[in-house]
Amino acid sequence: MAGILLAAGDGSRLGQPKALVVLGGQSLARRGVTLLHSGGANPVIVVTGAVAVDPADLADTAAGADGPSVISVHNARWQTGMGSSLAVGLDAVPDDCAAAVVALADQPLVGPAAVRRLIAAHAAGAGVAVASYHGQPRNPVLISRQHWAEVADLATGDTGARPFLRAHPDLVTRIECADTGQPDDIDTREDLARVAAVLGPAAPFRL
Repeated sequence: MAGILLAAGDGSRLGQPKALVVLGGQSLARRGVTLLHSGGANPVIVVTGAVAVDPADLADTAAGADGPSVISVHNARWQTGMGSSLAVGLDAVPDDCAAAVVALADQPLVGPAAVRRLIAAHAAGAGVAVASYHGQPRNPVLISRQHWAEVADLATGDTGARPFLRAHPDLVTRIECADTGQPDDIDTREDLARVAAVLGPAAPFRL
């Protein structure tokens, strides 16, 4: 089971690329890798764009052989939006992975348990599984390989997998995850301060 972390944007409203923002001593990119790996995804593909992210900075070297295998791929068309980054990430997944869990670097309150629940749903037969919070579908999203070509074809601008999910509601299994975390986005400095406050004093941030 692969993980895909979308971390290509320039963070125009925040004032810098979100992937490099440090929260609780770790960049948002590294926190995203940890989220996916802790939830059971390996390897983790990190899609970069506005800035390069060194894979060596994303894995916990103290974990040794138990740490995630991180593959960093660059989306040369990152300015076109999330859709192109999703397509690049899906294309980089190794052939032996039957599905991928897609997460966003700017949602650090999402919990690893959400990833685990999506993977469990896939093991039980779900081809597409979406984490929901109080009934509202958000992120992360699990997509089986047989759907990737259509997902990539429909992903344009900043829509990501949404057009595919809307076109095939019969394929989507919603997994309630409100008890595992929150899907809050970090788009502005105010958002960052609010998320840091939720994480508490142990998670100071710096831009």
